[in-house]
Amino acid sequence: MVIDGRDVLAAGEFQAYDTSHVTVLVLFAVGLVPIVLLGRRVRGTAGEATTSRVLAVGIVAVTVPLQVLQLLPAEWNPRTSLPFQLCDLAWMFAVHALWTRSRLTSTVTYLWGLTLTTQGMATPDLASAWPEPRFVMFWAMHLLIVWAAVYLVVGLGVLPTWSTYRRTVVITLVWAASVLVYNTLADTNYGYLNGKPSRASLLDVLPAWPWYVAVEIAVVAAVWALLVWPWTRARTGTLAGAARPA
Repeated sequence: MVIDGRDVLAAGEFQAYDTSHVTVLVLFAVGLVPIVLLGRRVRGTAGEATTSRVLAVGIVAVTVPLQVLQLLPAEWNPRTSLPFQLCDLAWMFAVHALWTRSRLTSTVTYLWGLTLTTQGMATPDLASAWPEPRFVMFWAMHLLIVWAAVYLVVGLGVLPTWSTYRRTVVITLVWAASVLVYNTLADTNYGYLNGKPSRASLLDVLPAWPWYVAVEIAVVAAVWALLVWPWTRARTGTLAGAARPA
């Protein structure tokens, strides 16, 4: 394929479900088991706080340099470099949840991670191929967010509640409204709130803008409720977690 006089494949543009994409997805799937087992091993022990905080520091150590890299002149792009995507916030919530084992930030990480982050992994809107920095940043951030989510909820048992579900919905709506306004003023498309991705995604099956945004909000809220419901039942049984900060 030739774009602007250059062969994008020869230039190393990311291709969905090529070898690098499949390799990362396999790595992600394989990593789910040990991270859950780690959480269950340390749950309720003296090592829970230390282990969780080491994981939090690990996410910061991987993510912050890659985020800073986007702000450097060689990588800077006002349409993509600013930390306004939901995953740019999700890793911060994940770090807070790991450090404090807060039920609210754990719920945010869990709901954002298992739905919106995994959607981005399945249909990534990514141009850079391995081993370019943006490729590394994109996949490191996405994998770490979801691994943190399953570690916290399935591993440690920091379970969501209907209260933290409602607050997560409110937090998400505030983010969406803020980014929608910024996109309109700056002619950007963070969060794909002002237009669908240029690459194939699940948004393609929804109506045109702005209706797909409303449909997406409704569908996501319903899916989140389904993800919370089993844990609210489990709370009264053997899977109920110990008291956690709200």
